[in-house]
Amino acid sequence: MWSSLIGIFILGNITVNQSVYELPERPLVVICADGCAEEYLALGFAHGELPHLAKLAANGHFGLARGALPSFTNVNNCAMVTGSPPSQTGIGGNYIIDPDTGEEVMTNSSRFLRNETILAAASVAGRKVAMVTAKDKLRELLSKGMNGIAVSAEKADEVSLEVNGIDDIESLAGSKPSIYSGDASLYVLRVGVELLAAGRADFLYLSLTDYMQHKFAPEADESREFYRAIDSEVGRLLDLGAIVGITADHGMNAKCNAGGEPNVIFLETELVREFGDGCRVICPITDPYVVHHGALGSAVTVYLTENLNREKIASWIANLDGVTEVQTHEAAVAKLELPGDRIGDLFVLSARDWVIGRTPEHHDLGKLEGTLRSHGGRYEEMVPFLISEPLNAKHAALAKGDPRNFDIFDFVCNGTQS
Repeated sequence: MWSSLIGIFILGNITVNQSVYELPERPLVVICADGCAEEYLALGFAHGELPHLAKLAANGHFGLARGALPSFTNVNNCAMVTGSPPSQTGIGGNYIIDPDTGEEVMTNSSRFLRNETILAAASVAGRKVAMVTAKDKLRELLSKGMNGIAVSAEKADEVSLEVNGIDDIESLAGSKPSIYSGDASLYVLRVGVELLAAGRADFLYLSLTDYMQHKFAPEADESREFYRAIDSEVGRLLDLGAIVGITADHGMNAKCNAGGEPNVIFLETELVREFGDGCRVICPITDPYVVHHGALGSAVTVYLTENLNREKIASWIANLDGVTEVQTHEAAVAKLELPGDRIGDLFVLSARDWVIGRTPEHHDLGKLEGTLRSHGGRYEEMVPFLISEPLNAKHAALAKGDPRNFDIFDFVCNGTQS
């Protein structure tokens, strides 16, 4: 690696997880727009309500990218900040059975992340790195090895220089918002804008929250107002001269029948009824934010005791209404790029309008706000992929193939270099 100081920017390149990233001459901002299905942007574009994003798309690149499966928050944020799939990050769910202890745990600590992050490498190279997340679980998970500013909207009133690299952010963006609000995402963007404007950061990762997408469909007035506010903040980042990349960790779909009732397969209940004890279902969407989804998503992993016939059970699950895909452990590792020691014997995906749960007792649907909208499967795998600058020939060709959302730093760093 070489570096030289030109103006306020450290230039050169960094190598992270066998990939090389050129550090640009301008500020860089990557935004993970949590839960941003393409429909939210498409509707805003159609109504002419997102002028800054429309200009960004027209002047740069706008397409779709394929996310990592299962299409959950921890899985894809870790993939994005490392530029690598779950098989390398070790994060194949928000919630796993820890192979070291046998306990069911949330993957909210950086000890679960197995490889280096681009943010850490850029900070070591001398860039002014800032990571701002809506959810504090991601702040803890993604800040591994990073020197710089790492804060969350959720705990904006608890920052310290020792832990967060800054002793106050409420003076920048106002009092902390409720994590169960659209304001949490807007707060992340405002903090990013203020850090960039003050010259305190020039290499930023901003991760929003999907509260609004879980609660409101794209055509809802609340969604349209929310995306207009996002558009305004993106405009401020562009006005400050930043190269901006935007993608999402996953999309979002309604998971209910025509009457608005959730379509749920309580898979552990069904398996125990059919095959007896020895079946254990883990719901990798599980996280602290049950108001969003009730721990119900479109992907689960199944652990079976040795006396049970995996092939027979896989075939039986595949015939259940709402199930679209059942992968063996080996196939899930090979095809879905999942970490083999952190998944079970089977990996199950559901249809666009279905979710899979464990047992009724494991899911408190009473805490949901409105109709169940969730993610986790194939139908939330494709996400928007926007770059504010024209792509060079190499990356323009890559964009026509099968770009991944975790290629976002590659496209922003390398794809905008001539």
